[in-house]
Amino acid sequence: MQQPQSIDEVQQTLGEQGYICGRPLATVVFLSLKLGRPVFLEGEAGVGKTEIAKAIAAALGRRLIRLQCYEGLDAGSAVYEWNFPAQMVAIRTAEASGGADRDSLQQELFGPDYLVERPLLQAMRPDENGAPVLLIDELDRTDEPFEAFLLEALSDFQVTIPELGTIKAPEPPIVILTSNRTREVHDALKRRCLYHWVDYPDFDREVEILRSRAPEVAEDLSRQVVAFVQALRGEDLFKKPGVAETIDWAKCLLALDVIDLSPEVIADTLGAILKYQDDIQKLQGSEAKKILDQAKAALEPA
Repeated sequence: MQQPQSIDEVQQTLGEQGYICGRPLATVVFLSLKLGRPVFLEGEAGVGKTEIAKAIAAALGRRLIRLQCYEGLDAGSAVYEWNFPAQMVAIRTAEASGGADRDSLQQELFGPDYLVERPLLQAMRPDENGAPVLLIDELDRTDEPFEAFLLEALSDFQVTIPELGTIKAPEPPIVILTSNRTREVHDALKRRCLYHWVDYPDFDREVEILRSRAPEVAEDLSRQVVAFVQALRGEDLFKKPGVAETIDWAKCLLALDVIDLSPEVIADTLGAILKYQDDIQKLQGSEAKKILDQAKAALEPA
């Protein structure tokens, strides 16, 4: 599929993939596709940062390559490694045959047949469907040395393997970087990207998202669910529920054949929207009923 030619087309195309976004985010995506710039998305967990990369890949018919970041991730793990067990088998086979040439064996062992490609190297390879979407997820979990390496890799869209040389992408991948902001990412990396803060959606957009992702849920229940979750985000919680939790909770209620929210139903299903026991305890007793009453009152016509 061809890339969208306008911001409105971006919104429409992503909406067809079940991703409902506002015009500011659609503008960033459009500019990223138009200018070939990486996108850096920050925001709370569960607001849809990862999902937009999936939606872009599906909409454009491109391969999605995901690099899940974690503490201690280094350049080697992100780019490539050698298939050590297979190399050892090849060495023993050559020794057993007794006729192995040392130089040719070494050249073979550190050739493409024994190379295990990791996400960054995979993203540099040509693809008949066009440049892939490279999702570098939760960058804030890594450390500064990896950021510095990533800065270089994204500047030239190339990586170097000592045994094989430099591999450059024939067409730059579509790069989406995400961060939950558990720490600040260096300004030098941000400057290479188009930046957007992904916030919690307003009521109408979250209802639209829920309608798109869980169309089986009745309209009245969807509105109650969104109103309650949005009211819950105003509470002093250790981890506020994201849009992902809204969708999960609505699907749980659907599975239980719930047609109307009640304090009892909320108490039974809190584990779908809150993931910490301290937060769940705050909603015990009359607190959940008070928030539910406020949410339902807000839904009543003026």
